[in-house]
Amino acid sequence: MKFVKTVHTFDYEWNLVSAAQWQKYPNDLCPHVVHVDVLNRRVDPKTGVLITERLITVKQNAPKILLKLVGAEETQYVREVSTIDPKAKTFKMTSQNLSLCNLLKCNEEITYTVSPEHAGKTQFTSQASVRVGGFLSKWENYIEDFSIKRFQQNAQNGKEGFLRVLEKFVATTAAHGSSSTTAGAAVAAE
Repeated sequence: MKFVKTVHTFDYEWNLVSAAQWQKYPNDLCPHVVHVDVLNRRVDPKTGVLITERLITVKQNAPKILLKLVGAEETQYVREVSTIDPKAKTFKMTSQNLSLCNLLKCNEEITYTVSPEHAGKTQFTSQASVRVGGFLSKWENYIEDFSIKRFQQNAQNGKEGFLRVLEKFVATTAAHGSSSTTAGAAVAAE
């Protein structure tokens, strides 16, 4: 099993970052994400926490011979569950691949919190693990290394793409005269 962790600070307040997150896809730097469907969304009446389950459709850019070898299609699916706690100002997302999970499991946890160094900024933390199983275990190290490298490339593109979306979101919010946007308002716009 291989692990990767990334920490980044966005120069925007938590409310804006968490609201803009819902507008992340589509974006030009993440063309592998082709569709996002909301499967379930609810607010816990006791805590005020918003819980959302989404199905993310991605198109894998893997060698066709590899896809044929493992009996896979280019189109793959990922399940994402997120929780937003507006009181604690935490936004947590967990995702795991649904496609080919008997051969390769990729789990990711992302959190957006108020930066401990600066209340007007947001700290992003991503932790992911990749584990190979099944008949592919003979090539475990190679496949896990390849998968982590691909994950890191996609994460970098995702961060850059999200930064563009965030800047556009902030500009649009400012143009409409709203200086404080909540995550709930952005969800309503989704």
